[in-house]
Amino acid sequence: MSTSRIFLLEDDVQLSDTVRQFLTHQRYEVLTAYDAHEAQDLLYEQSVDLMLLDVKVPYQNGFDLLSDLREQGNQTPAIFITSLHSVEDLTRGFDAGCDDYIRKPFSLKELQLRIEANLKKSFDTHQNIVNIDNNKYFKIKEYQLFVSSTSVPLKHKEAKLLAFFLSHANEIVSHENIFAQLWDFDEEPNGASLRTYIYTLRSHLGKNRIETVKNRGYRYVG
Repeated sequence: MSTSRIFLLEDDVQLSDTVRQFLTHQRYEVLTAYDAHEAQDLLYEQSVDLMLLDVKVPYQNGFDLLSDLREQGNQTPAIFITSLHSVEDLTRGFDAGCDDYIRKPFSLKELQLRIEANLKKSFDTHQNIVNIDNNKYFKIKEYQLFVSSTSVPLKHKEAKLLAFFLSHANEIVSHENIFAQLWDFDEEPNGASLRTYIYTLRSHLGKNRIETVKNRGYRYVG
């Protein structure tokens, strides 16, 4: 399951299905709604990492919906996907609290790039909890891994390595980059210790979660 859960509000059923299938193929978990009332209910019950919001949807437009969510304290990153193209609409979208704005028609690749950029920004500035799967999550600021709501004791470098992997999910990270992240300038990087840290994390997360990329480094599969 993907590290990131995306909420999609889109009343065009065909477009909603297309976007959902594409994002699911990209390893995201996707929750969908087709009107503002359904969106409010779902977002009250579920936590998500990013919202994709159409504007012209039944019961309440997307601008007002997001404004209400922001007033309720929901700071989840939001991207408007809309056929409204004017500067006034763009201004209204950002005034409502969006983080990005995509005009229809858009390419799925552009949508993917915008999502990745906003999720990375969210990871760096807002998000403290990263869901790993149904019963595992990591608290970034505290450097704590939880499995079935129980804290898993990790050494400092193990927790630091997990945070680094999560911020570079699905990317190949070299041994050199990991050494630079984990070891201070006055410490000697240790390949054997790194392999031990990897082994420990795999024991908690699942052996397939961290791939060894021969002669290059490792890849955390998000």
